[in-house]
Amino acid sequence: MARTPGGGARPGGGAGARPGGAGARPGGGRSGGGGRSGGGERSGRGRGDGDRPPRGAGGERDRDEGELVEKLVGINRVAKVVKGGRRFGFAAIVVVGDSKGRVGYGAGKAREVPEAIRKATEQARRAMIRVPLREGRTLHHDVIGRYGAGEVIVRAARPGTGIIAGGPMRAIFEALGVHDVVAKSVGTSNPHNMIKATFEALTRSVNPRNVAARRGRKVSEILGRRETAAEARE
Repeated sequence: MARTPGGGARPGGGAGARPGGAGARPGGGRSGGGGRSGGGERSGRGRGDGDRPPRGAGGERDRDEGELVEKLVGINRVAKVVKGGRRFGFAAIVVVGDSKGRVGYGAGKAREVPEAIRKATEQARRAMIRVPLREGRTLHHDVIGRYGAGEVIVRAARPGTGIIAGGPMRAIFEALGVHDVVAKSVGTSNPHNMIKATFEALTRSVNPRNVAARRGRKVSEILGRRETAAEARE
């Protein structure tokens, strides 16, 4: 007899619980949806605040890099054999100049390409040299540079000649700001040796004023001799 009331309570309670549970579910779903929308607003504000600093930093970086011309000469992949496989790395060569008579080169190695380029660029900026230019477009005189098995011949040219050079040498003259030059590489095609030979030649380029001061003469006398020799060759 005790089971009969209990059994009756169970159906009644079960029926009452079901509508209540059904009513609670839609309400819970709405509140859950509201919670989700609120969470979306928080995440949106977080993303907006996080995007502002990188945009400002990127703008400053672009302005700093706008003052210098960066030329990527080449990237080489190297592998190191270790226990369990190979470890790959990258070596980059970069030429940096301001197009106004200053130029430098650098080499960097890293596991990733961007990091190797960054290292090479920093080294190139620290090792920049100044080269005297004639009328801001070409060299003052012909010069020969040698490094290892590499030999380069660099000659001054008339206006309108352009940059007649190939490979890494063209990148150097473009970054330096030279508009008229004739260059030839003899010997090796290794970009490292070519670049170092070209820089050795550029460091030997001198200004007529320095030559006149060293010889105790006037600049007009030295330039006059050079022009007379050029006319004799023609």
